Amino acid sequence: MQDLKLLHDAVLKGDVKSAKAVTAQALQDGIEPLHLIQDYMMPAMGEVGQRFECSEYFVPELLLSARAMKGALELLRPLLAKGGMQPTGRVVVGTVKGDLHDIGKNLVAAMLEGGGFEVTDMGVNVTPDQFVTAVKQKKPDILALSALLTTTMVAMKDTIEALKQSGVRQQVKVLVGGAPVTQRFADEIGADGYGESAAGVANLAKRVMA
Repeated sequence: MQDLKLLHDAVLKGDVKSAKAVTAQALQDGIEPLHLIQDYMMPAMGEVGQRFECSEYFVPELLLSARAMKGALELLRPLLAKGGMQPTGRVVVGTVKGDLHDIGKNLVAAMLEGGGFEVTDMGVNVTPDQFVTAVKQKKPDILALSALLTTTMVAMKDTIEALKQSGVRQQVKVLVGGAPVTQRFADEIGADGYGESAAGVANLAKRVMA
């Protein structure tokens, strides 16, 4: 049986090929998927987040680690679903209307997946009505809104208003983030949480759900 620390190291280094290979071999050896996620993959992503916060890692490293994590998860998800394993929570993420930037949103999605969340990525330039439809259909615990431009930040407020008008605001927690977004702005528009960086978003999501 191989050393499962290799999976931790593959995610930490952003080596998607090794992450998938070690995961596949571990499954052949009869290792439980949840054991791989909780004891090796999630701790690795936690360390990635810490390195990012300390400026030891930057966006490219974060993206590579996220890709390695996602590659391994692709092998594990069908087995988790088959076994009735429930995710930590369900999240819909997207970049708001008028904004075509996706790097920050992609990082948020990856860090949430690393934290055990089931993520639906709506992409970029998502209208308030599209978010409302996703909330009704997917029934997520959290809606995470991203914006990189000061001119598109207002779409976050519009989305929250659309949720209220559609009668689904109380069904979902709304998190906001992005370069121009601040805690003050989040409070003003009635968001449930504000993420200063992608690295800490999984812990933030768990806190607002609690």
